[in-house]
Amino acid sequence: MQRRERTRHLIELGGLVQKAGLVELTDDDRATIYGALLDLARRARGDDAGDALTLWKRRGKRAFDAEAEGSEG
Repeated sequence: MQRRERTRHLIELGGLVQKAGLVELTDDDRATIYGALLDLARRARGDDAGDALTLWKRRGKRAFDAEAEGSEG
């Protein structure tokens, strides 16, 4: 059961990469996508980590909300 939940979780994370447009922007170059994610992780560990995480969370929530509103209409 844990394996199935982990698989679902990983698929959902991959969906977020797709939804953010990173696959298209990088022409499906996994090295570029991985490098971008590593940069995000480095920033999230930096001196302004709290500010960055707050900003990213706010942007993500807005995008989810906008998507939900678009699918309701």
